[in-house]
Amino acid sequence: MQLQDILYSQGFGTRRVCAGLIQQGHVQVYDKNVPPALIPCALAATEFEAFELRFRVQGVDWPYAEKAYIMLHKPVATECSQKPSTYPSIYTLLPAPLRQRPQKAAVQGVQAVGRLDQDTSGLLLLTDDGQFIHRMSSPKHHLPKVYEVSVKHPLDDRQIRRLLEGVVLDDDPKPVRAADCVMVSEQHLRLTLTEGKYHQVKRMLAAVSNRVEALHRSQMGGLRLPDDLLPGQWRWLGPDDLLLLK
Repeated sequence: MQLQDILYSQGFGTRRVCAGLIQQGHVQVYDKNVPPALIPCALAATEFEAFELRFRVQGVDWPYAEKAYIMLHKPVATECSQKPSTYPSIYTLLPAPLRQRPQKAAVQGVQAVGRLDQDTSGLLLLTDDGQFIHRMSSPKHHLPKVYEVSVKHPLDDRQIRRLLEGVVLDDDPKPVRAADCVMVSEQHLRLTLTEGKYHQVKRMLAAVSNRVEALHRSQMGGLRLPDDLLPGQWRWLGPDDLLLLK
């Protein structure tokens, strides 16, 4: 695969832009046989095996990824939208190549897998794999999601019991149950859900006469948000990470 085509597939701009980056000496490729040696590249048509290729563009290291899978520590006061109404978009936290990865559809770049409210922080997945987004968003998937919930009023056993047994939300007569519910402290609840209804955590707490003051998603399936991934930071997901989401 030509180097300019590899860069294009990874979101570094049009093929002409990618060729220019190479010709201007801004691209080096890591030698698979002599790591961590870098090979200077000046010819856009140089052929490389894309699989497991690592390269450096303008001083930043990148892995070749046929599909991009990343986790983002979403901060509060950000919106999961390309066209935010009030707060900055989460997509401004990502480097340009992730936002510009080409796709067959009209929308380019990685997309959020589901959404977190503007006042909710925590683990958010993004990818340009449409099938992955569909599978993860399907109600049949029942992926457990763990939320750290700070509440206004002191918690008690009755509230915990009701959340586990099921509460009725306004638009659905069928009770919605928590898969797990742990009172960490008097005003800190660890709630595990396997459904994804609109403002579900806030509405469930309101149904037991309490109020959410702060909400943070700490885990999806077996995938935890790392302690060292600070708000606004992102990280690539590897094959082992993706297995934790099944």
